[in-house]
Amino acid sequence: MIRTILIVLLFVAVAGTGYWGYSEHQEKNAVLLQAENNYQRAFHDLNFHMDSLHDKIGETIAMNTRNQLSPALAQVWRLTSEAHNDVGQLPLALLPFNKTEEFLTKMGEFSYRAAVRDLDKNPLSDKEYNTLKELYANSTEIQNELRKTESLAQKNNLRWMDVEMALATNKQPEDNTIIDGFKTVDKSVEGYSDVDFGTEVSNMEKMKDRDLSQLKGKKITKEEAKKIAIDFFQLKKNVKITVESTGKDAKYDAYSLTLYNPDTKGTTYMDLTKKGGYPLYVLYDRNVGKAKISLNEAMLQAEDFLKKHMESKMEMVTSDQYDNIGVFTYARLDNGVRIYPETVSVKVALDNGDIMGYEGTDFLLAHVDKRTPTFKISEQEARKNLNPKFQVKETSKALIRNDINEEVYCYEFLGILGNDTFRVFINAENGNEEEVRKLKEAEPSYNDI
Repeated sequence: MIRTILIVLLFVAVAGTGYWGYSEHQEKNAVLLQAENNYQRAFHDLNFHMDSLHDKIGETIAMNTRNQLSPALAQVWRLTSEAHNDVGQLPLALLPFNKTEEFLTKMGEFSYRAAVRDLDKNPLSDKEYNTLKELYANSTEIQNELRKTESLAQKNNLRWMDVEMALATNKQPEDNTIIDGFKTVDKSVEGYSDVDFGTEVSNMEKMKDRDLSQLKGKKITKEEAKKIAIDFFQLKKNVKITVESTGKDAKYDAYSLTLYNPDTKGTTYMDLTKKGGYPLYVLYDRNVGKAKISLNEAMLQAEDFLKKHMESKMEMVTSDQYDNIGVFTYARLDNGVRIYPETVSVKVALDNGDIMGYEGTDFLLAHVDKRTPTFKISEQEARKNLNPKFQVKETSKALIRNDINEEVYCYEFLGILGNDTFRVFINAENGNEEEVRKLKEAEPSYNDI
């Protein structure tokens, strides 16, 4: 009897294990099939958008009126964004396809800058038309290579999952048509580096590659970095400090410091520039308790911190509260003008007023000792370009970067429209509306809901 029961139980266990294994296998196949379908869709979408992009660039070359040209260039920009999105959905993280992505980015930026400007006053130049012709020729080559890859993949019934597995394991699939196809596309794009996208796109590239070479001061040692940190935080000698140079792939040449205070059992992280020893950022790592001070009291702590550590006069432009931490952003004030590219952020704990964080990278990258303000129109003239329903509450002068990364002087109007608060920047030279920023509302406490 017992033997029979054991046999039945063993049979049930084996059957259950088999069913579980079968179910796991089915679920795994379903997941793989879904992933394969997503990759196939993204690849076919990429081909479709590249075909459309090629045709649309060709149409822009034949156009001569602003009414048609601006929307067509906007379509080129949209299609480059769609193609970028398609590429992002393919398993190409380990495949050298970055040149093609960079080319699509520059093509999108070029078409966007041309589409949004007033082509009646500033029509496309001969150089820009030549750029469009080069883009048309280049997109033809990309289109043909992608079509060839698509055709071979369909003919040989190739799977994208094989490509992903090969890339993940550094192994070559039995047929690497897809990988070879994308390598060919990317190799071809290397030859497009001499395309003249104009100064506007060049300015965008320069902004991405900003460095800290303009900083004043000599290069500091690790020991000097420790001394700067001790003075910065007014620390005792018992604090343990470790200093490491940032890696060769780091964006900026700096020292990374870790400071452990045995008295408070708190750890602070800090990055200092090697040139001059300027703080890029500070982060104090500890749990923040229940709020005991107001946001206004925290702001005073932040301002006291900046007065101690910054020579420049700073003015608060935004304040926010996240849980029990106040976050304050300050712009440099230069002869009554807010220099928005030169901003710093300070985080303050609302339980005791500790400085929890400081971010000064943008300030250091954008800082210029002397600028020459240009305000050709009056504040009253600038007001005429505001929405009639916009209720102005505060006015100031400002320097901002516009959407092509040029520094422009503006009149800044803080006001209300409906139930929302906005900052509106009007160009102080020509009265154009440069930028509109909606101010964030206070975050609700979801724990209380």
